[in-house]
Amino acid sequence: MNFLKVFLSCLLAVVVGSILTFLFWLFLLLGVAGSMEKSVVSVKPHSILKIDFADVITDSPSADPFAGVDFATLRTTRRLPLLKVLRALEAAKADDRIEGVYLRMNGMGGVEGTALVEELRAALLDFKRSGKFVVSYNETYSQGQYYLATAADSIFMQPEGAMDWRGLSMNVMFYKGLFDKLDLKAEVFRPTACKYKSAVEPYIMTAMSEANRMQMQALADSMWGTIVEAVSEARGIAPETLNELADKLSVTLPEDALQYGFVDGLIYEDAMDDVFRNLGVAGGRNGGFSFVTLGEYASQVSGDLRNVSSSQIAVVYADGAIVDGEGDYGDVFGNTLARRLEELRTDARVKAVVLRVNSPGGSALASDVIWRQMELLRDTKPVIVSMGSYAASGGYYISCPADAIVADRMTLTGSIGVFGMYLNTVDALKNKLGITLDGVKTNTSADMGITGALTPAERASVMRGVDKVYATFTEHVAEGRNLPLERVLDIAGGRVWTGADALGIGLVDAAGGLREAIAVAADKAELRDGNYRITEVLETPDSFMALLSSLFTEVKARVELSELGVLMKEYRKVQEAAGQTGIVMYEPRTFLAE
Repeated sequence: MNFLKVFLSCLLAVVVGSILTFLFWLFLLLGVAGSMEKSVVSVKPHSILKIDFADVITDSPSADPFAGVDFATLRTTRRLPLLKVLRALEAAKADDRIEGVYLRMNGMGGVEGTALVEELRAALLDFKRSGKFVVSYNETYSQGQYYLATAADSIFMQPEGAMDWRGLSMNVMFYKGLFDKLDLKAEVFRPTACKYKSAVEPYIMTAMSEANRMQMQALADSMWGTIVEAVSEARGIAPETLNELADKLSVTLPEDALQYGFVDGLIYEDAMDDVFRNLGVAGGRNGGFSFVTLGEYASQVSGDLRNVSSSQIAVVYADGAIVDGEGDYGDVFGNTLARRLEELRTDARVKAVVLRVNSPGGSALASDVIWRQMELLRDTKPVIVSMGSYAASGGYYISCPADAIVADRMTLTGSIGVFGMYLNTVDALKNKLGITLDGVKTNTSADMGITGALTPAERASVMRGVDKVYATFTEHVAEGRNLPLERVLDIAGGRVWTGADALGIGLVDAAGGLREAIAVAADKAELRDGNYRITEVLETPDSFMALLSSLFTEVKARVELSELGVLMKEYRKVQEAAGQTGIVMYEPRTFLAE
């Protein structure tokens, strides 16, 4: 009887605890969801659209409700997908209530990726063609912020602020020394021709190879050249002068920026009232000016509801590392994306498809699964690729079948190459943890990759697979881009190119962003005079458990970040490399310092 009482008491405690835990998470979810809702803001006449970077501008939308939640503080940051931003600026051009744009880049959000800055800048230049103004003000300007600010008619800064103008650098973190200390041995399988495929170098070297150094220098020079060209055109400063000023660190103080023509005035922000009044905006110190933030305004701009029953251009997103299998958030799951493309192929309402690729690559197998559906889709209707900040290696593999590829000038693309890597952990387990392995096997290589170094026959077997994937990759590129195979082999080898350079060698067809890609799709589908609507194919959670899984993943990531800080990104790269199976395609991982 006592046992039964104890058992029932424990069972009751478990049930009550489970219910309370469920209610806790339910209320937390509802609280987070409620906090993410923004109140509707009315746009008053004579308003100024304020781009303050309070929100994070992202390459793609996400159905993950926790994507913008900081679990350390339970504060939320709105995430604005690029297409929504472009629609908002397009609507503001024709909105009589909007007088102009005020760039005030001091928020806690920002822009995810160099290509998005480039596309936002292009959208601001297009906005100015309406005859409305764009002005910029900040206490300090980073190089990325200043590049964006040069889209403005006038640039102002705080008299005690600072300007960053020193050029770009690209840096790679190497782990071989760490691996040596841990008795980890990385064995790399890379085709001889893929000398630029440097994603493997951090695990087997302590510094850049000469081929990678040349590649990285070319990338940095090309990206910096794009920035310098834009600043030169906007501010009337010769490129040679801009580079000389960067070399000598001549533009760091506000008076330097004014002297060399980087800014138009040094004022405190309250003096911007006079700037707006001189531009003809009603308001002032007494009545104040009416601002509406980009996030607030974008939330009121509806999707493309023109011609609801007419033809559609579908925008699909491949944002993240390419991985095998099915899934919802964070990565590009090969089977999931392939299924979406198949559904679009059979949808008679969809007349053209734009695939927005923002991926450094990943699984060769998953890339090939997606490639096949891209091929089938292209046989049915026009398919255009719009490249974001990255569309390299596996990201280029899935792009090459498209009818046309549109890339931003600072997109990193190409990296046509593959590699395999085996991490031998036997000595690490033995020497660091005291763990040893032993066993039996029926055949010579039955324990391949488990109990120690690979044999010559095993290495040869892996290398055959790597060579086969590289041959397939280059053949796909030659066919998709209508290039001789010899030409593809010349520009392949794993080398990464910027969008600007890729245009000159035939890897992409046009420079531009998502808007330009949609225009190309409309033209190829012969959809004239805007007689179509744009629909986005978005990921959707399958169940409440999927939401909980996303929540736990975000909380785990936040805990890890609090423990390792900025090194968390590097830790994940090592973890990712150690956990990879099969042959993979990644572009080189770098730090880009502005």
